[in-house]
Amino acid sequence: MSSFEIQGGHHLKGEIIPQGAKNEALQILCAVLLTSEEVTIRNIPEILDVVKLIELLSGMGVKVKKTAHGTYTFKADDVDLDFLETEEFRKQASSLRGSVMILGPLLARFHKGSIPKPGGDKIGRRRLDTHFIGLQKLGAHFDFDSNNHFTRVTAEELTGTYMLLDEASVTGTANIVMAAAMANGVTTIFNAACEPYLVQLCRMLVRMGAKIGGIGSNLLSIIGVDRLVGTEHTMLPDMIEIGSFIGLAAMTQSEITIKNVNYEALGVIPEVFRKLGIRIDLIGDDIHVPAQDHYEVESFMDGSIMTISDAPWPGFTPDLISVALVTAIQAKGSVLIHQKMFESRLFFVDKLIDMGAQIILCDPHRATVIGLDRMNRLRGIRMSSPDIRAGVSLLIAALSAKGISTIDNIDQIDRGYQDIDGRLNAIGANIRRV
Repeated sequence: MSSFEIQGGHHLKGEIIPQGAKNEALQILCAVLLTSEEVTIRNIPEILDVVKLIELLSGMGVKVKKTAHGTYTFKADDVDLDFLETEEFRKQASSLRGSVMILGPLLARFHKGSIPKPGGDKIGRRRLDTHFIGLQKLGAHFDFDSNNHFTRVTAEELTGTYMLLDEASVTGTANIVMAAAMANGVTTIFNAACEPYLVQLCRMLVRMGAKIGGIGSNLLSIIGVDRLVGTEHTMLPDMIEIGSFIGLAAMTQSEITIKNVNYEALGVIPEVFRKLGIRIDLIGDDIHVPAQDHYEVESFMDGSIMTISDAPWPGFTPDLISVALVTAIQAKGSVLIHQKMFESRLFFVDKLIDMGAQIILCDPHRATVIGLDRMNRLRGIRMSSPDIRAGVSLLIAALSAKGISTIDNIDQIDRGYQDIDGRLNAIGANIRRV
């Protein structure tokens, strides 16, 4: 198991290019199963979770070819459905959560599929009901083996219908949209997720021949087609990584330019960090964060303490709650962090408290951060990364701390951030992988 040794206290300076979006990649890669023709995808982040999904597709018989850095072609003209019953498939698919999104494409094209209980971050209960109920409404039948935690799904045919999703699940919406794209008739999905990554998936499917209305809204209308064709697709920059770099710049008093961010797709992310007092300048399509000696948290108009909470798009993404919390540690003022979605995501704050942060964990969903205003620096300690986003937040804390920090279990960070140590070292960080 690898670790990071971080010498904190260095001021970073330079340009950094965000990777392709992890959460988009997991959807887009599953969509290649919808056609027998070649699909070319650019700006793929070569991170652990994405590499695992590409390997899973290859094991299923998809022809995969890397043509350039971050660019791959996929051709699913000879999918081996028997592979879905093998122990190797069970092992590969259960190691990442994104594998659940192969169900929709498999049902649409082959009328059957299977999936073990998917893996992913241990950040609280992450149910799959929205996926399964949506696919059932299209005509799928589920057979769940409770002993082996293995689900087999079949459908003689998929038929369009109206459905109101019980939650605006991004991956659930993606799975249902991919299945509905080749169902008979019209499917209407209300309370659909409308994140930019879902918009990207829908636009890709339209280029493949799908008929989808309402793209970008929470009401989608899909007219099923008989077949889909090949296409080319370029993925967005990763908004979570962009937000992470903004927080990193503030915490380490660094001057960082984040290149080609596709600003319009960031939603409220820049504004939330501005509420923490961070100066963010937009130069063309680049974000420039100047070095700041101090940054002060805003209050609400009535003078009450600022609250930062997650919400479905266009609200603040839950994947950046951990980064916002860490960034608030050295702000002037206090802020209430409210993580509504996952009840275990804030449990990493005990490590920050050990480093010297002033944080009160109110309950599993809420933490109050009392900003240090740089009166005291964090101190380096040894810690372990519990999940992707907490891991990079601990890395940000360590880079701002006095002395040496060690972060164990950095596979969790590698699942979501490509060559993070190499890219940050290039602009002045001191991170050693051991």
